[in-house]
Amino acid sequence: MSSALKRPVSSIMLGAVMALSLAAAPAWTQDRAVEGATVEGITEYTLPNGLQILLFPDASKQTTTVNITYFVGSRHEGYGETGMAHLLEHLVFKGTPNHPDIPQELTEHGSRPNGTTWYDRTNYFETFTASEENLDWALDLEADRMVNSFISAKDLESEMTVVRNEFEAGENSPFGVLMERTLSTAFLWHNYGQSTIGARADIENVPIERLQAFYRRYYQPDNSVLVVAGKFDPATTLELIEQKFGAIPRPDRSGAPLYPTYTAEPTQDGERSVTLRRVGDVQIAMSVYHLPSGTHPDFAALDVLGEVLGSEPSGRLYRALVEQKKAASIGSFAFQLREPGVLLSFAEVRREGSLDSAKAILTDVVESVAAQAPTAVEVDRAKTSLLKNIELALNNSGRIGLQLSEWASMGDWRMLFIHRDRIKAVTTADVARVAALYLKPSNRTLGLFIPTEGPDRAEIPAIPDITDLVADYRGDTTRSVGEEFDPSPTNIEARTVRSSLPSGLKLALLPKTTRGGSVVVRATLRFGAEASLMHRATAADLAGSMLLRGTTTHTRQEIKDEFDRLQAQVSVSGDATSANVRIETTRENLPGVLRLLGEVLREPAFDSSEFDALKEELLANLEEQKSEPIPQAMTALNRHLNPYPEGHPSYTMTFDERIDAITNTTLTELKSFYNDFYGVGAGELAVVGDFDPAVVGDLANQIFGEWRSPSAFTRIPSLYVDVPAENRSLETPDKANAVFVAGQSLRLRDDDPDYPALVLGNYMLGGGFLNSRLATRIRQKEGLSYGVGSQFFASAVDRYGQFFGFAIYAPENVEALEAAFKEEIQKVLTEGYTEEEVAAAKTGYLQSRQVSRAQDSELASLLSRYLFVRRTLSFDAAMEERIANLTSAEILAAMQRYIDLAKISIIKAGDFAKHQPPADQP
Repeated sequence: MSSALKRPVSSIMLGAVMALSLAAAPAWTQDRAVEGATVEGITEYTLPNGLQILLFPDASKQTTTVNITYFVGSRHEGYGETGMAHLLEHLVFKGTPNHPDIPQELTEHGSRPNGTTWYDRTNYFETFTASEENLDWALDLEADRMVNSFISAKDLESEMTVVRNEFEAGENSPFGVLMERTLSTAFLWHNYGQSTIGARADIENVPIERLQAFYRRYYQPDNSVLVVAGKFDPATTLELIEQKFGAIPRPDRSGAPLYPTYTAEPTQDGERSVTLRRVGDVQIAMSVYHLPSGTHPDFAALDVLGEVLGSEPSGRLYRALVEQKKAASIGSFAFQLREPGVLLSFAEVRREGSLDSAKAILTDVVESVAAQAPTAVEVDRAKTSLLKNIELALNNSGRIGLQLSEWASMGDWRMLFIHRDRIKAVTTADVARVAALYLKPSNRTLGLFIPTEGPDRAEIPAIPDITDLVADYRGDTTRSVGEEFDPSPTNIEARTVRSSLPSGLKLALLPKTTRGGSVVVRATLRFGAEASLMHRATAADLAGSMLLRGTTTHTRQEIKDEFDRLQAQVSVSGDATSANVRIETTRENLPGVLRLLGEVLREPAFDSSEFDALKEELLANLEEQKSEPIPQAMTALNRHLNPYPEGHPSYTMTFDERIDAITNTTLTELKSFYNDFYGVGAGELAVVGDFDPAVVGDLANQIFGEWRSPSAFTRIPSLYVDVPAENRSLETPDKANAVFVAGQSLRLRDDDPDYPALVLGNYMLGGGFLNSRLATRIRQKEGLSYGVGSQFFASAVDRYGQFFGFAIYAPENVEALEAAFKEEIQKVLTEGYTEEEVAAAKTGYLQSRQVSRAQDSELASLLSRYLFVRRTLSFDAAMEERIANLTSAEILAAMQRYIDLAKISIIKAGDFAKHQPPADQP
């Protein structure tokens, strides 16, 4: 690498480097990518500078995802550097000479961006509407910030406090902190024992010079992989990548090579324990066992083992703990990493339960797998569930484009397919064998140390040779590709067929050819009226939650098994006025999924043991939230802005009221609610994807055509109430992070003339990606909050809307945070926005709507909602045209008419008492 590129590059220096590149005319033509392996539609290329490229074209996606992964994470941090990889991830959004305002650009292009950091890697990605201009911009952005990011002391000063705020938010979670403590006890030397967020002192004190050196060392083409997935032309895209990334020189590693991790965790030689004492309402037992690396041949069987233990409701931990009322919830999963990881299992126990008993059962169940080998049914069920998730992911190029970060950082991207193939080959004997190898008392972190003669230790195998492992691998399946689909309102309307069933259920069907034959379904059944639903909200919620827990002919587990076999993700829920269904599956499986859904909706068993388990789970969740700032603040704000009378279906209960209501609700009340209301009083069903409309229409008619609700549906209106503003503080002791929420009810509907101006005005105030007025002031400049923004909505049927603002922050910054929030709103109401801001916001917001309509799940939800409000996408086209023609003066006038600081209610929740000055101080 040239000496210029070994230092932070100033704008003058960058210009000189660019001039030299141009003088070499054209340098990029000498840096052509070399084609490598191709597996199931993904092709690998490598540039001479070491950059690995993965192209995954998918014309059925009207979006493109650009994802660059650097092989650096918390595993690479040295003493005093914990959290550095994550802190650097934040600073790389601060800009380059050619891209000085990255959040603004990301918003202007309507993208869905983010950056994430994990043990082995850091990645940055953007998903945007597929176009040559957007792709050129995204590749230019990532090539530029690979080596030209500012990484300045000024930016570190403000961003450090943002990251510290994120750290504090994590400190609020007893489960998260317990996991950190348990892992740090399990790993004595390896950095997998250090959390990615890092130590507070390192976050606060890291010198900028160390961050800059860390950046220059690891953010280089020979330490990264670039993925482009979705709709794009491969040849043109490869040329673009060669132009933009090929000019970056391969760094000179002779003086500072990238060493492989040579710190190996020694074999654990006895049980270890850790105890955490903090404020909270739910007890937790947790165990970890050391495992091989994610590429080791044993890992597929260990993945299956995690499912055998942690799946619900068939998993061994669920049956031993939840069904026996020894715990409220359980889980078990393996960390699949570049180097040896762990299997983590846990049980959450309500305060009145016995933690000692749960801990003993947890340990016994996990360590008895070797002696009580899994059955063929258990293993097949686990494999089906794991393979379903992989197959559904492979149907979505955007999802795989992001997941490849994990597999590439594990050693090679093809491990995704190799791991899938290994899972298919796992046997019951394999699962029993790995359980015997690794799930030993001496390899456990939990409980007390007990001296043991002749210790039985788990020897962790070495990392396999990845090069030999993936050599000549090509995969074994061919996945169908989808059509090019235009997500414009006009095309969606032209392709959508609407109809109604005799029961009153309305249908919106949009068939199209999709990758892998994927299809999504959204359905809502509506029933009841205000008077008949009084004092029945809890029974309604519980009845909806029971629907997937068994029918008169199939148990909960049998239903889950069948949906897994059909490669379907299905959720069913209910409330006082409706039942809601979400489905993701494939063309060939959709008929079977719909038939089983009909049974779930129409023939629920309401099993008493399942009901008891559900109540325990819900009560534990509520008790856990009681001491948390966010749910406390949101509950208080909702109760204030929406003051419905107690017993009304829209009434917001306190936590104690909800706990009392769930505790006292009987199974008889659930059955009564179901019998009184379930059926079609009104409703909507939308299907988007690869399906036969005639088959779906016929099945919908069989399931819903004559199934009428005993109670006619009368919509309960949302009422605008002009409540007086209030400003309250709620104490949540021993919580390092505080929350600020603010809201104002508005009297308007989404077809009012001011609605488009308010949408765009709020987008600039608190939307977008880190470049709104609130985010720029409170996060980017002052570093007060990790998460800050605002939202605005208005009903399509009632004159009711709401403006909402939020932020998380350190309790000692409460006054500064509130002042900044109010000042930014007042500035908008006084001065408005510049025409440049408005123009950029229009571009970004309108493109973001295209991105939303390109997602089949979001499109299905939109079509379903529009059936209810009797609307077509001509509304969207008209509104987007109105937004495109807005002026800054129109936006200011609308904001002034509706947003009023004097009417905004504010709720703050946090441990403020701890940060009050002593009584003898002013």
